[in-house]
Amino acid sequence: MKARRQQAILEVVSRERCSSQEDILAHLGAIGMRSTQSTISRDIEELGLARIHDAAGMRYVVPGEEPTNGSQRGALRQLLREFAVSMTPSANLLVITTPPGAANILAEGIDRTPIEQIAGTIAGDNTILVISREGIDAREIRTTLRKIMKESLR
Repeated sequence: MKARRQQAILEVVSRERCSSQEDILAHLGAIGMRSTQSTISRDIEELGLARIHDAAGMRYVVPGEEPTNGSQRGALRQLLREFAVSMTPSANLLVITTPPGAANILAEGIDRTPIEQIAGTIAGDNTILVISREGIDAREIRTTLRKIMKESLR
């Protein structure tokens, strides 16, 4: 029974947005698996589920599962909105300024999101250097990042 319940929890968390243990309980109840909050709490710990904050709020995730391109883009959107103070293009380089201490997290978000124009980033404390791929002007990257920032949450 425990193995079936834990497998069901993994499937539910992979498919559905579960922001609380009560959400997990409700999803399990909907498929006919009764449990208690304390049992779910132990299962979550044993399974090593993580609770993360993304653009839509808190949710449980299965460690090691890579986010989809859509969720990567959504996470980047949130990071850009929160941390990008300015974007200054210069030839094939884009300089992004952030509040102190925020450059690394934004650069990681840029690196994890597939954007074909970008070769990579280098981050300091409050500045990111975005390097474009061969033949791409930094203004194109700025336009792409601004477009991502303005996308609506779905």
